[in-house]
Formats: sequence, C-alpha cells, structure tokens
Amino acid sequence: MPSFGLRHRRAWASLFSQLLRPSGLVCIREVHFHSQGTRDLSPQQMVIREKILDMVVGCFKRHGAKRLDTPAFELKEMLTEKYGEDSGLIYDLKDQGGELLSLRYDLTVPFARYLAMNKVKRMKRYHVGKVWRRESPTIVQGRYREFCQCDFDIAGQFDPMIPDAECLKIMCEILSGLQLGDFLIKVNDRRILDGMLAVCGVPESKFHAICSSIDKLDKISWNDVRHEMVARKGLAPEVADRIGDYVQCHGGVSLIEEMLQDSRLSQNKQALEGLGDLKLLFEYLTLFGIAEKISFDLSLARGLDYYTGVIYEAVLLQTPAQAEESLNVGSVAAGGRYDGLVGMFDPKGHKVPCVGLSIGVERIFAILEQRIKTSGQKIRTTETQVFVATPQKNFLHERLKLISELWDAGIKAELLYKNNPKLLTQLHYCEHMGIPLVVIIGEQELKEGVIKLRSVASREEVAIKRENLVAEIQKRLSES
Repeated sequence: MPSFGLRHRRAWASLFSQLLRPSGLVCIREVHFHSQGTRDLSPQQMVIREKILDMVVGCFKRHGAKRLDTPAFELKEMLTEKYGEDSGLIYDLKDQGGELLSLRYDLTVPFARYLAMNKVKRMKRYHVGKVWRRESPTIVQGRYREFCQCDFDIAGQFDPMIPDAECLKIMCEILSGLQLGDFLIKVNDRRILDGMLAVCGVPESKFHAICSSIDKLDKISWNDVRHEMVARKGLAPEVADRIGDYVQCHGGVSLIEEMLQDSRLSQNKQALEGLGDLKLLFEYLTLFGIAEKISFDLSLARGLDYYTGVIYEAVLLQTPAQAEESLNVGSVAAGGRYDGLVGMFDPKGHKVPCVGLSIGVERIFAILEQRIKTSGQKIRTTETQVFVATPQKNFLHERLKLISELWDAGIKAELLYKNNPKLLTQLHYCEHMGIPLVVIIGEQELKEGVIKLRSVASREEVAIKRENLVAEIQKRLSES
C-alpha cells in the first residue's frame, strides 16, 4: 500500500470495511500500519518523553560524561555470543551485498566495539538511542521490540569500586529527580554468584543456564525456579536446595559480613573477592548518602553474559494501594561491570575495564504517562510564548513584519495562517494552546507607534512602544 497520510489511511480502512461487509467476508475492525511492538508517539507523549530525557541527560552531563553515537546496525558477528540465551532475540537484517548485519540489541556492545576499534583506554560516555529486540511485547508494561535506552558508562583502569559507586549514585539521582516514588537498587556480584554455584555443586557447564533461572526470581516464586532448575535443566534437587538457602537472602553490610564468615562461600576465592569489593562499595555508598537505597541481594543474576563483577537493578517499591492502580513494569534501571567485553573486539585481546548503567525510559514513560492520565493534567505540546494577532482586515503584512522581529530576537512566536482572521478566533487559539502573551496590532496602534501586549490569563492589556516591545516581552517571560 502506498505511504498515505493518516487521513487517507483512515479513509482506506473505512472503504475496505464497507466493501467487505456486504459480501460476507471478514469485516476490518482495525488496521495496523506499523509492526507489533513498535508505536507512534503523539505530541503529548513526546512532551513527557522529552522531560524524562532532559532529566536523565542533565544528570549524565553533571557527572562529566561525553555524548557518543553508534550505527543502528552492526556486523552480525560483532553481536553474536555476547548475550547468552538472549542472543535469539537479535534482529537479523537481510544480506545486502555480502555483509551479514543485525540491529543493535543494546548500547553496551557497540560501545565496547567503539573503544576497541579506536584504541580508547579511558572514557566516560553517555548514549541515548534506539535498540531492537525480537521479544513478545507487553505494551502495558512498557516492553517493546523497538525502544529507547539511555546509557552511562565509565571505561578505564581505576581504583576499585569508585566508578561503580558513582554509577549507583547517578541511578539514585535520576530516580529521585523523576519523582517515581520509593525505589530500591538490588546489588550483587557475578563472582559471588559463580562462587555460590560452585560451592553448591553446580557443574561449571550449567552456570549460565542456572543463572538464567535465578534471574526470574523477581517474577516467579522460588518453588517455580527450583522446579525449572531440576526438571528442565537437570540439576540435582539437593544442589537446588543449597542454592535456595543463598538466593533468598538480602540485606546490607551485615549480610556481606555474614557471607564472608559462611563456611562454604568463604572457601571460594572468586566469591571472597566479590564480597570484599561489595564491602568497599557500601563504604562509598554510605559517603554518598545512598546506602539505605541499596540492598545486597543474592538472587540478582542479570542474564547478560558479559557481566564480570558488580551488577545492579533498580525496582520501584509500592504500597498495596499503589500496586492496585499502577503498572508492574519490573526494573526501571540496571547495569554492572563488564571488564572482558572490550577485549573480545580487540585483535590482541587488550582489556579495558568498564562499568555502566542503563535507564529504562519506556517503563518510566509508561508510569508517568499513566499518572498524568489519572490526574487529568493538560499537557502543552508547543512552547510558543507570544501570539501575533490583529482585530482588523488587511493586516497580514504588518503581522508578518512583527513576528519576524520576535523570531529574530529569539522569541517563540506564532500567528494564524489567514489573511483576515477574527480576533476572537485568535484569542481562543491562545487559550486552547496555553500561549501566555498576545501582541495586537491594528490601525490605531500603527498610527501611534505602539503595540498592545495582552496577558491571556488575566486578559489585561497595555500599550507598549514598538521599539520597547521585545525588551518588555523578554522581561515578562523571565519573570514567569
């Protein structure tokens, strides 16, 4: 079908339904013009999204990050074997002249490829861009096949846990700034996880598969996870029970101390290193004033294969009343340390340690959008500050000269695209669009060398000398 505008598409849909109904064929109820799991965003939705992105990017910049962008697609070989079981969700593109390409699955792997290709050893970067995943979309939870990610990463060799602590601080600043309600950031370490699996008796060949099951504990019960481990992944029941003793633990520094004394876990070198680093991390988190927002949670597994150290995930905490009326979106931010990923792209295997975080824009958007709908809040879709109006006919030339002066002065201004609009129509437009000021020019004003300046809210009007108009408007806008 040709690429028609929305009005034409609706007309075609209506025509099809009328044509098909009499013949007894299936009636077209709804026509989808884009892929399942993608969407159009209305001007109202874009206002909400831009506010979220402004807050997130503002925080990234405050922490000294540079912006980076990478292509929407990568060589397929660059993405394969980086995501474990999730590799099946990568979108492959049709071969176009010999290169096998795939749409990027996240922003982390392209960043690691960029560091290796450009031999960059140290960088603090942020990236806002779309990624694509072939998963079953659950629109009400803000899960899509095409979605936006906001990433912040610190690459380079630094003293332990300082960059990691800053990433958690950034997460806290963003989630607090967006006023989403109370939240908790779960923290674990892949070395502790691997050490725990080893001392519980899990064969190393099954580490990834069992981690993938543990990662479902925020969605399903321990009994269901245990059943999956034993029945589907062939784990001995007693081994699963030992894992259960650990993964149901969560707490703060006292739990880290307890695990350091644990007879089984303390025998594993990897686990001891991870616990030592987590203890240091909590020391820094306390200095940042955010330790009470962080929970050491042994059930946190983060399914992606590239994590090597600290991992974290932020979830919103809800009261029972809030839970009934709000969305269950899962985690709203996540990240961790991936010290081996850059080396996978470097011909000589040179490693660049990295740690980072990703903000779940779509899920946060779903929450804020629902909140605005519930409150009935009206959203302004333009930033127009001044409207240029006239009460008389044949004043288009004067309006055009006047609006040009305003635009040249950097003032956001509009007028109606009609030769002779009615004044009431112009004023109603301002009220409907939430435009705060109107400048009115007519025969009398032109003769006296003044312009009427009207406040839309109070309906008060004052005459301003034309040469003083821009300064007066700027003064009023700065005061509002």
